[in-house]
Amino acid sequence: MPVLSITRADFDDPQLPAFLQGHLDELAPTAPAESRHALDLGQLQGPDVRLWVARVDEVLVGTGALARVEDGHEELKSMRTDPRRRGQGIAARMLSHLLTDAQARGIRRVSLETGSMGFFAPARALYRKAGFTDCSPFGTYREDPHSVFLTKEL
Repeated sequence: MPVLSITRADFDDPQLPAFLQGHLDELAPTAPAESRHALDLGQLQGPDVRLWVARVDEVLVGTGALARVEDGHEELKSMRTDPRRRGQGIAARMLSHLLTDAQARGIRRVSLETGSMGFFAPARALYRKAGFTDCSPFGTYREDPHSVFLTKEL
């Protein structure tokens, strides 16, 4: 059985840019540009962002990040599983890892924005199963029919 490992991202990893671009490409048809909030490679390298990668046998199969909203509050960003690997529990493992990391650093709340369309239904189900509940827009977000906002107190 292949072993899944989760580590902090190495921005020099040649697999990373293509994997993250795949995320942006996959989201492009789901909503108008102003309603897509995924971070690009440069933004994920910001000082207030922690990007993690999941690998199976050295192959990048998932990503997840936490970005600072304000003291004690972070946002879940860039959650993606390789489409060929979906349904294998990678996203659940990544989510658990991110929440454990946030809690260990004293973060009290993690929130997220995801799409309202059917494409995002599995993601919404995953987050709700993990204890996230609906909330109002946070940070710089505004109400948007293309967005669902969820939060979890740690």
